[in-house]
Parts: sequence; C-alpha cells; structure tokens
Amino acid sequence: MADGVIPSPNIWDSPAVYEVENRGVDPDGAIEAAMRAVRDWRGARVLDVGCGTGFHLPRFAAEAAHVVGVEPHPPLLALARRRVRGLAGVEVRAGTAQALPVADASVDVVHARWAYFFGPGCEPGLRELARVVRRGGVAFVIDNDASRSTFGGWFRRALDIRWELPSRADFEAVVRIEFAPASAAAILADHPGCSVDYAVNLWWRTF
Repeated sequence: MADGVIPSPNIWDSPAVYEVENRGVDPDGAIEAAMRAVRDWRGARVLDVGCGTGFHLPRFAAEAAHVVGVEPHPPLLALARRRVRGLAGVEVRAGTAQALPVADASVDVVHARWAYFFGPGCEPGLRELARVVRRGGVAFVIDNDASRSTFGGWFRRALDIRWELPSRADFEAVVRIEFAPASAAAILADHPGCSVDYAVNLWWRTF
C-alpha cells in the first residue's frame, strides 16, 4: 500500500455494492449541475482524485478534452482501467492525493468525491492541487461532513440530493457497507423503502 493511504472499507471491501450505491446517488444530477455552474468541464483537462472503480470517468470523458483518474488501491485501479478501456482521452494512473502523478499546471478541473479531503491531515493534498491546477482552474470536493473540514477559506454550497436504489435489497446492501452492523440494523428497521434524502457539501477553489 502506498504511504499515507487510509483504507476506505465501503468501496475497498465491497466494490460491487458501492457500484450500486454510485448508481443510486443523486439521480437528479444536482451535484454535476452545481459544478457546471462554477466551472464546466467541456473541452477541459479533468483530474479525478481517488477515482475508485472509475465510475465518474466516462461521464467526464464524454465532454472533456482529456481525463486522468488517480487511485491508490490496486484492485480498484484495475477495475477503473477496465471500465475506461477503449475510451479515447482517458487514462487511470496509480497514485495518491499527496503525490499526484500529473505535471505542474496541467489540469483545469479536479473532482474529488468522498475521497481523501476529509479534514486535518489533508494539507499535502491541498498543496498538490495548487501545483497541478492551471491558473483559472477549479478543484471540487464533494464531502459529507463539513464539520471536520479544513476548507474554511473555500466557498461552499449545501445540496440536498437523494439515494434512489432500484430495490429494497440494494438499499439494504448499501446501508450495510456505509454503517456499522448495529447502526445499519437500526436504520433499516426504522426506514422503509428504497430512497432517502441526503445532504452533501460541494466545496470548490479557483486557482
């Protein structure tokens, strides 16, 4: 494992269920619409930090000039590379947020969704963003817990989105990879259906 990497049990241990979760998060596209309102990625060079299985890479690649996904965990790296095989202008590189494998001032848009930037200790990654983002570029961080953030100087926007899973079984599987067993059991006993409202913060910085 690369230095400084902290395992993310939900996606590392259950990538197939996390894939189901990704498909169910924000079906209305509120996050992407909010990002586009700040900085569109059409024709841009995009970097996805902590890209996991590469779920978002094809979406960016449909309009961006070039897309790089960076992922430290070898099994997820392999899945991401398989996902983008055959797509023009997309590559996946092994690396970490604190040592991004991209050149100085080579990126227009950075996307980091629920990866790395979660509070004190992420300063090396912030320095890397300052190194790799071109003047006028934007770095976006989507995070669940603003109370632990070190991004006090960044603008922020609260968004109400939702999970919408296709079945109760999928909903229960996703809850079980996101919460400890006792908490998951209590949540599922109290919450019926396949959908739940879900608050996130979109943080960004223009360089």
